Amino acid sequence: MEMKMLPVGIENFEEIRTEDYYYVDKTAMIRDLLRGRGKVNLFTRPRRFGKSLNMGMLKCFFETGCNKEIFAGLDISKETALCEKYMGRFPVVSVSLKSVNGADYATARSLMCATIGNEAMRFYELSDSGRLTSEEKEVYRQLITVDTSGRGVYAISDAALMGSLKTLSMLLAKHYGERTVILIDEYDVPLAKASEQGYYDEMILLIRNMFEQALKTNDSLYFAVLTGCLRVSKESIFTGMNNPKVFSVTDAECDSCFGFTDHEVREMLSYYGLNDKYDTVKEWYDGYHFGDADVYCPWDVVSYVNKLQAKRTLPPQDFWSNTSSNDVVKRFLEQANPTTRDEIERLIAGEYVVKTINEELTYKELYDNIENIWSVLFTTGYLTQRTEAEGNMRRLVIPNREIHNIFMNQIRVWMQSRAREDGVRLNEFCNAFRNADRERVRTIFTEYLTETVSVRDTAVRKEFKENFYHGFLLGLLRFKEDWKVISNRESGSGYADIVIELLADLLGIVIEVKYAENGNLEAGCAEAMEQIERNRYAERLRLDGMRKILKCGIACHMKRCKVVFEEEKTT
Repeated sequence: MEMKMLPVGIENFEEIRTEDYYYVDKTAMIRDLLRGRGKVNLFTRPRRFGKSLNMGMLKCFFETGCNKEIFAGLDISKETALCEKYMGRFPVVSVSLKSVNGADYATARSLMCATIGNEAMRFYELSDSGRLTSEEKEVYRQLITVDTSGRGVYAISDAALMGSLKTLSMLLAKHYGERTVILIDEYDVPLAKASEQGYYDEMILLIRNMFEQALKTNDSLYFAVLTGCLRVSKESIFTGMNNPKVFSVTDAECDSCFGFTDHEVREMLSYYGLNDKYDTVKEWYDGYHFGDADVYCPWDVVSYVNKLQAKRTLPPQDFWSNTSSNDVVKRFLEQANPTTRDEIERLIAGEYVVKTINEELTYKELYDNIENIWSVLFTTGYLTQRTEAEGNMRRLVIPNREIHNIFMNQIRVWMQSRAREDGVRLNEFCNAFRNADRERVRTIFTEYLTETVSVRDTAVRKEFKENFYHGFLLGLLRFKEDWKVISNRESGSGYADIVIELLADLLGIVIEVKYAENGNLEAGCAEAMEQIERNRYAERLRLDGMRKILKCGIACHMKRCKVVFEEEKTT
């Protein structure tokens, strides 16, 4: 039997259904939304959890003239009364603001105009022009008008742009004789970008006026659905507008509509003959807790299962962080005080921290203090909750191995950047390796660990801990631009942690890093040196013409380390 293709990178619901891609049925969301909706509904979820796909599903279901056949056999098709009452009934204005991310306000405004203009063009071309009055045609044309200034700014007035969503909904309601459904995907992307680039006040004014007109003072609105990562409130877009009904990561309603449940993942793995990969997929991509549901990140699962079709032995990869930057973790680390660094160590060791979560933040407040960043990490998916909530208090944990790796990598980068600020000490550290000065290497490396973050001696697997210290050390040694520093280089019968060649001196250094789980640093160093000898890691250095070779074993335990050197002269 020919397997269905997986919809990697496809967010178009209709395309997935008509082209017969593998689809994890989330149409029960339509039923749950209709039974519990407000006038305006906001779903907040981390990125890559299927928000855009579900919005496309809603559009296909509600929109006038929809292809009802694409819902055949899906969960919503069992809700006969709901389908008869709502399916294909409404004109739908559907926009995604994820592309409104300009480096300045003029560019962002231009992108907003293009987004609205494309939606207006869709209706202008689809509508029976014979039923449009001259006045209606002119309104459409105003929204579709393209750049005429030569400066990249679309020629739509501020008043027309701020009223554009309301205008579209009014035109459609008049044309179809039915109030309009408005869908706005990734509503907070323009605000996030504006906050980063320094034009937040201008963007918040634009968004607030657009949404107030479209979602509050709009008799042509039937109901609206918005999605985003954060619930941006108070001073921003929901001022002057009816408070939306919020379906957040802490709410039980629609909790399993975003992300894959364990049952859905097992079904997918079974379909593709990958039952043996279940434990790996669970370790890497499971662990999120939304409302009462435990879910996997769907983007990760689909991406990994797709790659396994080509190479069954492929190890799991980090797909999630590659879709966006991890600036929030970077900022978190930059603001960390000693107490926060201790909490970070507990998290990466697999423990939890208890924090107050504020879901009513604005983008201006996000980084005002370290406590706000805990809320950002939680709502954007870097942390998740465990056990029942106590008011606004949550037990926060790192959800899975993929996110754990993001923290570890970002911590290493942060530690290395801080170390590089002190070039004198870092140069001394590198020269201590050149001179096989084990005490100086130990002293300086211990100083770095004491000043930054290490890992605790808990349930985290030993290889994670070794990789952490290995990566940190590697970044420090790459400070010397004239040194050839290689990680995990194949040599002899294995792969050495770090190999260094000082070509001018014909000096080679091979380093093996161990984590001493029981705190026995001397035994850890002995193990490292024995591995260098057993696997003949120095062999490649001899072949490269190094006249002098230093073998170095480093054992670490939390913020302590021990270093040994052994010299091997070649002929």
